[in-house]
Amino acid sequence: MSDETPARKRDHINICLDLGPGVEYSEKTTWLEYVELVHSAAPEIDLDEVSTEARLLGRRFKLPLLIEGMTGGTSEAHEINRNLAEAAEKLEIPMEVGSQRAGLADPGLEYTYRIARESAPKAFLIGNISAVQLAKEGVAAAEKAVEMIEADALALHLNALQELVQPEGSPFFRNVVKAIREASEKLQVPLIAKEVGTGISGETAKMLAEAGVKVIDVAGAGGTNWARIELERAKGIDPEKVSVAEVFLEWGIPTAASVLEVASSVQGVEIVASGGIRNGLQAAKAIAIGADFVGMARPFLKPATIGPEAVVSFAERFGHQLKAAMFLTGVKTIEELKKRRRYVLLGPLLEWMRQRLRAL
Repeated sequence: MSDETPARKRDHINICLDLGPGVEYSEKTTWLEYVELVHSAAPEIDLDEVSTEARLLGRRFKLPLLIEGMTGGTSEAHEINRNLAEAAEKLEIPMEVGSQRAGLADPGLEYTYRIARESAPKAFLIGNISAVQLAKEGVAAAEKAVEMIEADALALHLNALQELVQPEGSPFFRNVVKAIREASEKLQVPLIAKEVGTGISGETAKMLAEAGVKVIDVAGAGGTNWARIELERAKGIDPEKVSVAEVFLEWGIPTAASVLEVASSVQGVEIVASGGIRNGLQAAKAIAIGADFVGMARPFLKPATIGPEAVVSFAERFGHQLKAAMFLTGVKTIEELKKRRRYVLLGPLLEWMRQRLRAL
């Protein structure tokens, strides 16, 4: 393992904490502002009838909320993963660990990931490796990642732009889909294919579904911008990477567009909307247009440095907001929110779908 890996993990944590919203896209948004839920002045339900329970990969959770993968591989990550896992178990929601590359390369770092299972023996935990690493090292790497945390599922992240601009990046994606297909046939846990902030198109979703993934996590543009984060790391180190990152800072498919693309292209695959989701109203919009679940990462990071109680408090506020949005739309369940289609698309999102539906 490169000695740079733990340092890179620390850089990612510190940049996200220091810059806060400054690590997000400057101009491009999630486009969820172009989704309007239709208000019901007479919802004919009581608030306490509204249920935010939802299913993912055959398991029922109290909220349709996934704590997305954030960190691991450095001592700072140990406490963060402990706090996130304890909160996830208490909240009865799933949690994904950060990329396990460091733990796979150096057994001495496995504890920074394993703490999640040790702290939350009943939680639904999701492992996480890059699809590039899977293509390079084979199913054995995926099996080891699952074993490391006794994972209930495994996420394979697709981060082409990040690999392109990261000083230590490996933009080698040949045979990635083939590797995913082989892993889906051999692993004992379901696979999740996920982006990291630039979205998944309908065409890519079709390839991933055919390769056997059970969940597609769109991780669209509008939230945390990994090109911006890697730009900060590359300054003074790699001028070429800096020059590319500066040009592609606003690259990607907005989250709302990505959800619609995937929902319009595949069936039988569950969809997680992530990338700039910051509150329960945005989550309700994402579910209304086709998502089954939503995911968040950066909003959980600062609470996770404080303690599990802070993580729980944030998630509970999210749940209250989601429940309010459902009540005001006149729906009792997450499934009803998705099926009733009580929304209107506006502006560039509507134009995007008019053009893209013909292509899909």
